Amino acid sequence: MSLCFSLRPATFGSLPLHSPLKPFHSLQKMIFTNDKAIYLQMADRLCDEILAGHYKADDRIPSVRDYAVTLEVNINTAVKTYEHLAREGIIYNRRGIGYFVTPEAREQILQRRRATFRSQALPELFRQMKLLGIGIEEIQRAWQSES
Repeated sequence: MSLCFSLRPATFGSLPLHSPLKPFHSLQKMIFTNDKAIYLQMADRLCDEILAGHYKADDRIPSVRDYAVTLEVNINTAVKTYEHLAREGIIYNRRGIGYFVTPEAREQILQRRRATFRSQALPELFRQMKLLGIGIEEIQRAWQSES
């Protein structure tokens, strides 16, 4: 696996940053869908990295430019992604240093995704279960076999 970021601690002048820059973990090319704006899909990907524990509170994330190059998108799209995540309270900018994960980011992402799952995915799952005659016991067995 090739890394597009240095594993050396990041510095500003001669002072080390609070967190070294971590390598971006999902280096596969991103395949975008047409059902959602690209900048939102990119934001979802960074949120996935936070939820997976690759970026923790106050960790530095890839620069806007590096993220754009990694995902092969226009830098303006990456800027829009970072601005969106900053407005949402997921990341914050240290002027001249870079973007970092907010201390409450993981919990905010979990809360939003759980609410979305309950309001969108679960009703459709339940509808399909009824149509197909699948009971909760069958789902529990499948869940346990996956664990």
